[in-house]
Amino acid sequence: SSTKTLIGFRHAKQSQEFNISESSISTQYDEKLGAPFPTVFSSHLVQHELVANYSHLFWVQGSDPTLEPYLLLAHIDVVPATESDGWEAPPFSAKEIDGFIYGRGTIDDKGALMGILQALEYLLIKGYAPRRGFYIGLGHDEEVSGYQGAVNIVRVLKQRGARLSFVLDEGLAILDGVLSGLEGPAALIGVSEKGQATVKLSVSTSPSHSSMPPRITSIGILAAAVKRLEDNPMPRLFGHGPEGAMFEHLAHKFRLPMRFVASNLWLFAPLISRVLERKPESNAFVRTTTAVTMFNAGVKVNVIPPLAEAYVNLRIHSAQSLQEVLDLIQNTVADQRVKIELVDGFDPLPVSSADEKSFGYQVIKKTVLDMFPGLTVAPGICIGNTDSRHFKELTTNIYRFAPLWFKPECHFRFHGINERISKKNLEELVIFYFNVIQNFDIRKLPDPHSSAHEL
Repeated sequence: SSTKTLIGFRHAKQSQEFNISESSISTQYDEKLGAPFPTVFSSHLVQHELVANYSHLFWVQGSDPTLEPYLLLAHIDVVPATESDGWEAPPFSAKEIDGFIYGRGTIDDKGALMGILQALEYLLIKGYAPRRGFYIGLGHDEEVSGYQGAVNIVRVLKQRGARLSFVLDEGLAILDGVLSGLEGPAALIGVSEKGQATVKLSVSTSPSHSSMPPRITSIGILAAAVKRLEDNPMPRLFGHGPEGAMFEHLAHKFRLPMRFVASNLWLFAPLISRVLERKPESNAFVRTTTAVTMFNAGVKVNVIPPLAEAYVNLRIHSAQSLQEVLDLIQNTVADQRVKIELVDGFDPLPVSSADEKSFGYQVIKKTVLDMFPGLTVAPGICIGNTDSRHFKELTTNIYRFAPLWFKPECHFRFHGINERISKKNLEELVIFYFNVIQNFDIRKLPDPHSSAHEL
C-alpha cells in the first residue's frame, strides 16, 4: 500500500490534478510521504525538514558523535509517462501483474526510496538506535540535474558544517546476463560517473529562395559537420578509467578465452575496446560518447533557412576532461562556418576509493555478499549522472548502488514503457538497507587479514 501511495503521487508541479498554492502542494507532498512511515516521522531520533519546498532531509541521530555520519540518497521525481504509450498498466497505478509492480519510478528511483524509508521504519519499530548518525536526502528534481533539490540539500549541510564519511546513492545494480561471457550475476558498485556536455552547433547564412539555391545551404554545412562527428568517434580509452578495475575484478568469472583476456588488460585492452565498441551499451565504457539529439532548421518548404542548429550530447570518459572534448570537437568539425558553443557541461566525477581500507565500499560489499553469497562484487562506472555528483565537496567517497536486478530486457524498461520491479526485489531492497544501516555502525573496518570481524 505504501508503494501505491508514493508511485501514485506524481510531482505536483507537473500534474494537472492540482490547482493550489505551492505551500499547499508542499504540505500535501509532505503528508503523502509521511503517511506510510509514521514511526520515521514521529521518532525522537529523527529530525525531518523540507528543502526547497519539495526535497526532504532527514537526520537520524547516532549515539556516538565521534563517528562521522554518512548520507543515503534517493530521488522522488520521475520522467514523464502516459498510459497511451502502450503500458500494460497505468504508469502511476503501482498495479501488480504476475508478481511485478508496474509504475513509473519503480526502478528509477522509488524502489530505493521505499527501501530506505521502509528499512528505517522497521528498525525504529524494533527499538533500534544507531551508533553512527546518518542523513537521508530525497531530491525532487534529479531527472533535470538536481539544481533545486540536491544542490540545496548540499547548501543546508554545508551551512551546518557537515562532513560526510561517504554517500550511497542510486546508480549501478546487480547485472544478470547483461555482460556477455560472464558466468553468473555481478553486483557493480559505482565509484565514479562520466562527465557530460551539451554542445550547440549552428550555421548562419543569407536567406534565399529555394528556386535559386546556393551550392550548399546552412543545412548542408551543418549536416556535413554532424556527419564528421559521427564518422570520427572520440578516441578509445578503455582501461584508463574505473572500467579497467571492473573487468579485472570480474575476470575470474568470465568464460575462456575472455577470462585470460580480462586478466591481462595491460596487453589486451585494445582488443577488448574493439569488441565492446560494437554495441552501444558497451561502447559507453570505451570512450566519450557522441549523440546528436536535436537538429532544427527551416520553417517553409520554399525558403532556404538562414539558420541551422544542432545539439550534441556527450558523456565524457573518466580519462578525459571537458576541455579536451571541446578541443576534439573543434578539430573534427574543422569548419569556420560552424559556430560551436558549450551550453553546459562538467568534468567526469572523481573516482572514489574501492580498496581493502575503503570503509563505505567494503561495508556495502559485505552486505551484498551476505545477502547474495554467489555474487561477484566489483567497482564500476556510471555512464549516466545522479544527484550524488553535487556532494563531492562534502566527501571524497561517493558510491552508487542499489540491489536492483537488471536483466537484458530491463534496458528497455528504464525510462521506457512498462517500468516495473518484482515484489521479491522490492523486499530485497528493504532488507539491504535494513542490514547496511546496521552494518555502518561499526567504528572501523577490521584488519583485512584478521579473523575477527565486527560486521
